[in-house]
Amino acid sequence: MSGPQLPHRAQDQAVVGAAVVEPSVQRWTIFEWSLQASLDGSARDTTVRATFRHGADAISVDGFPDGDGAWRVRFMPHETGEWRFHISSSIAELDGSTGSFVCVEPGPSNHGPVQVDGGFHFAYVDGTRYLPFGTTCYAWNHQPARRRQETLSTLRTSPFNKLRMCVFPKRYIYNADEPELHAFARKADGSLDFDRFEPEFFRQLEARVGELKDLGIEADLILFHPYDTWGYQDMTAEQDERYLRYLIARLGAYRNVWWSIANEFDLMAKPPERWLRFLEILAEADPYRHLTSIHNAERMFDHDHPGITHVSIQSWDVKRTREWRERFGKPIINDEPEYEGDVPLPWGNISARELVHRYWVTLLDGGHAGHGETYLDDHDILWWSKGGRLKGESPPRIAFLRRLMEEASGPLEPLEPSWVWTRVSAGAVAPGTWFFYFGEHQPGRWTYGLPTEDGDYAVDLIDPWEMTVTPIPVSPPPPPTGLPGSHEEDPPAFSVDLPARPYLAIRVRKL
Repeated sequence: MSGPQLPHRAQDQAVVGAAVVEPSVQRWTIFEWSLQASLDGSARDTTVRATFRHGADAISVDGFPDGDGAWRVRFMPHETGEWRFHISSSIAELDGSTGSFVCVEPGPSNHGPVQVDGGFHFAYVDGTRYLPFGTTCYAWNHQPARRRQETLSTLRTSPFNKLRMCVFPKRYIYNADEPELHAFARKADGSLDFDRFEPEFFRQLEARVGELKDLGIEADLILFHPYDTWGYQDMTAEQDERYLRYLIARLGAYRNVWWSIANEFDLMAKPPERWLRFLEILAEADPYRHLTSIHNAERMFDHDHPGITHVSIQSWDVKRTREWRERFGKPIINDEPEYEGDVPLPWGNISARELVHRYWVTLLDGGHAGHGETYLDDHDILWWSKGGRLKGESPPRIAFLRRLMEEASGPLEPLEPSWVWTRVSAGAVAPGTWFFYFGEHQPGRWTYGLPTEDGDYAVDLIDPWEMTVTPIPVSPPPPPTGLPGSHEEDPPAFSVDLPARPYLAIRVRKL
């Protein structure tokens, strides 16, 4: 496997008042300007800030110290052509530095950052559809190199295009190893000094984000979490803010970054105003407006906040997807509808069939679902935390579902509810295409919610577990029954006979 695409670096070429035209960088990739100073950035009041200009656009980003007197500025250009920049700094030898570079068209696999599209959906900034099919590997980036490579090899052939991962190390059941690196330097007594960053930790982190980018995977970075014994969750408000601004400066120019402010924020002792302050900092320091969420355990955050771009949920009750969608008016990602596995804890021992079932319900009810795997292992190598290899049966079925959804003519919208069919299936429609998933129900004939216009239709029976798509014939609509909800005022154009087995679906396409 080739290594991550490194940002372009203009090493030590900043000269006050001198403009330097650098080799070109692609749109939505990273331009990096490196400078050397006698100050290493440990002073809290040291600042380096760059303003990039292109036509009427003027975008400012913070620089960051990278150890041994090195300072870096990273920028992700969104327009082609020449960009010029100017450095403002409290360090006299850096203040006033200038330069320029040329931005060219992106390569075929570079679609830019993902953004919200159409209220409940996502698309890359160039308009290409993006359907999030995520998985969770909380601490894969803190594992030895051999296991990290195994994780990347697994992801390369998996259906997953988003990965939830923690910035800070994690200490929890099945994950008790001491990490090789910490985000902060050590004090003389061995404890962490939360006022001094450890640059090598962040170099390793950005290398992992770059590796995911090369695989076309979005890095959903969890900025805070409650599972540690080192004191990360107990940092002061000032330390939290300094860390957050440093992380944005280092990683904000990566197009595949998403910000997940916390995993299970309601299990942490931070006061409510601290979370709101984090959203303010992201609005101030991230000019790219990366997708931003916050994840819950039991108590949901106020997802109405304008800084929250999409709703990240932990809930087994996937049949509430419509409720959340209507409540918040934003994309719904149930990142943890419980995990396929066999650990004693209930959130980590549902069957693969059940996880696949929850995926189908979530997607056809207008949301997006996340995967996780927690099978017991003699060496505690569980995918959900440490990565490695997948053992479960759900990933190929999730890949099958992803192909079906991507083959649809556009984003799916849940069908309008009626008292009959909402109790026996989830249903969604794209232009000219309908999906019905019957879940635990097993009708022998189906009419409710089918198209009402006459015409030619192709109907396929889908078995989500066997991963088969089988054409089935259509029949005339049934005679009137006089029963409530039988659609006699707006009768379907046809009906279909079904094998009366649970966990099946049909796809209807107008020809």
